[in-house]
Amino acid sequence: MQKRLLGKSGLEVSALGFGCMGLNFSYSHALSDDDAIRLIRDAFERGVTFFDTAEVYGPFTNEVLVGKALAPVRDQVVIATKFGFDIDPATGKNNGLTSRPEHIKAVADASLKRLGIDTIDLLYQHRVDPNVPIEEVAGAVKDLIAEGKVRYFGLSEPGAQTVRRAHAVQPVAALQNEYSLWTRGPETNGILDACRELGIGLVAYSPLGKGFLTGAMGKDTKIGDNDFRKNLPRFSPEAMAANQAMVDLLREIAATKHATPAQIALAWLLAREPWIVPIPGTTKLHRLEENLGSVAVELTPADLDVIEKAATAIRIEGERYPPNLMAITGR
Repeated sequence: MQKRLLGKSGLEVSALGFGCMGLNFSYSHALSDDDAIRLIRDAFERGVTFFDTAEVYGPFTNEVLVGKALAPVRDQVVIATKFGFDIDPATGKNNGLTSRPEHIKAVADASLKRLGIDTIDLLYQHRVDPNVPIEEVAGAVKDLIAEGKVRYFGLSEPGAQTVRRAHAVQPVAALQNEYSLWTRGPETNGILDACRELGIGLVAYSPLGKGFLTGAMGKDTKIGDNDFRKNLPRFSPEAMAANQAMVDLLREIAATKHATPAQIALAWLLAREPWIVPIPGTTKLHRLEENLGSVAVELTPADLDVIEKAATAIRIEGERYPPNLMAITGR
């Protein structure tokens, strides 16, 4: 497994991380704790050193799972988690966004306990809270870093100006944004520009389009009622039928590289910038191994040119989130 630095922060991680959310949250297929722990350890044994979770996944249970799985190798991995929601500890009810400094510090303490660790390697604000100046958020994380409870600060789905304001108070190591061949907002909304300018790494979540870019889904795929993709415009049967063109393109390129569509989608991201780290998730060992195989797929400048010309000619149907969730991105 190759390693990458997240910008100029000095934080080194495996070129591919592992998004742990889907192990027991958001999708219709949840693993047992034992199976999830085994898969996380399988990822580590194959070279993955970067694992992503959040308090809201579960809520809380995903952090516990990740902590248990990585306890034997704690000093060899980077654990990222997130704050930013007002979750009732007793009921698990999510009451919406909050990033008040005192709340951030309480959440960090609770996450440390659930993860069973002394220091969170990378702590992200999960979504920007419009009611709390980002300078106060950055200041709270700066305090946590000074106390030794956190090593690095990150933001997820912020607006570019927010990144600059936060970075002026406490250097931002990484931005976690959705980025893939069918979600290319970071190229035009100033996020990649801010990363280049400030020396920040980009952690690309949903790099396989929440499963669609693997080629395993299509217009006839039945999505379960408890699967969050059921509510995403891009996963309506009509949108999936229209967006099949992107999977067809990935299949064409894959055939020339003795690879799979998923491997081409990940290799494309890895080729974009040396400070971009995709964090695909999966519940299956064979998919994990397929994803890790993308690191060995070399896309030449000519390959990238072919992909670029073909991809820009494909119009992606459907927003990535419904309006209420789109509204809390890019702030």
